[in-house]
Amino acid sequence: MSDKATSIDLFSLRTPTMRAFHLAWLAFFVCFFAWFACAPLMPMVKQAFGLSSDDVATLNIAAVSITILARLVIGPMCDRYGPRKVYVALMVAGMAPMLGAALAPTYHAFFWCRLAIGAVGASFVITQYQTSVMFAGNVVGMANATTAGWGNAGAGAAQVAVPLMLAAIVALGMREASAWRLTLALSGVAMPLVAWLYWRYGQDCPQGNYAELRAQGVHIDSGKKGGWRSLMAAGRNYRVWMLFVAYAASFGVEVFIHNVAAVYYVDHFHLSLEGAGVAAGSFGLLAIVARPLGGWLSDRAASRRGLPVRAWLLAALIIGEGGALLVFSHTDHALPAVLAMLLFGICTHMACGAAYALVPFINREALGGVAGIVGAGGNVGAVAAGFLLKGEGDMGHTLAILGVIVCASSVCVAAMRFKTERVAPEVALTAAN
Repeated sequence: MSDKATSIDLFSLRTPTMRAFHLAWLAFFVCFFAWFACAPLMPMVKQAFGLSSDDVATLNIAAVSITILARLVIGPMCDRYGPRKVYVALMVAGMAPMLGAALAPTYHAFFWCRLAIGAVGASFVITQYQTSVMFAGNVVGMANATTAGWGNAGAGAAQVAVPLMLAAIVALGMREASAWRLTLALSGVAMPLVAWLYWRYGQDCPQGNYAELRAQGVHIDSGKKGGWRSLMAAGRNYRVWMLFVAYAASFGVEVFIHNVAAVYYVDHFHLSLEGAGVAAGSFGLLAIVARPLGGWLSDRAASRRGLPVRAWLLAALIIGEGGALLVFSHTDHALPAVLAMLLFGICTHMACGAAYALVPFINREALGGVAGIVGAGGNVGAVAAGFLLKGEGDMGHTLAILGVIVCASSVCVAAMRFKTERVAPEVALTAAN
């Protein structure tokens, strides 16, 4: 506890905590870039394989469904093996399905590769775990939200950069039928490079790496050593499931919008692929600022009014998100739609930041289990939204229904209650510094 950072020295790489901070968001960024690289290429994938709108919806569901299981597994693995080893393994393994999707000869082959790519979406849980064990309670919300926001911007960057990469490859003389495949393959090459950086310069917690610390008999917070026990300990806490719902309503809807926005702007507003990418990417890139802002506000509010205000702030942001989504769903022109999406994006990203500002205070000894279950909630929300779209068959109706559901979910968050002893060690550490 005494080694946890009580401040964020943003421009420093001298301490283990700040090296972990920057490696965590960078790894998250490249994983999310790879995960969402397919989304802006979907109009070309649709043409290449002769897909229907229902097939595209199925692919979007596949892209996020495997992440549910991956996040449930990855969280407890962080407790057992440490975030450094788990992150490196995930990034190295994630390159294989990217190459497979780029080379896929049929829709079914592409589907299974798209499903496997979704596993890198579990990178979020590792990032949140990493910063949760590195930073004290007075800044952990800001640390979690900033690394998540900067990393999550990889999705928005993919929406903007991937169409530009495709255009550049076509300009060099490659046919479009092959250019999208090369673009997809290139979108994942950064993962093994960042994996090497993480292995070389990262560590699990302020004191060192879990394996060496346990060999020395040093006690670390994740005393259950991960696995099934960590997951079960987290699952017995009702607050975990309320945050599960909140994250389904915030990040789940965000992932759904990432996967459908480019196609929606092309089909509904008749924008070019590049224009749709910029419009959709602006939503994702808001995470750079809005998600850290949500974590910072949560920390500031809690320092003045205590832990419960973190939940009230999250509930208010979710209501704002749902209202903006309702406005977006009823917009028939491109410019008002982009403005409504930006407002929706601000509330959504801030809500995501505020949600994981609460995670470290649920159960410290099962932190991986908590982070994994809550993170999986986001993907459950995205999958549910995908099935809703398949059932409705109309994007506007789907978005309107989602707006109502999101607003209703705020009730779960507002009902959460917390024990003050969960944050007493962080409060004492902050006072001492």
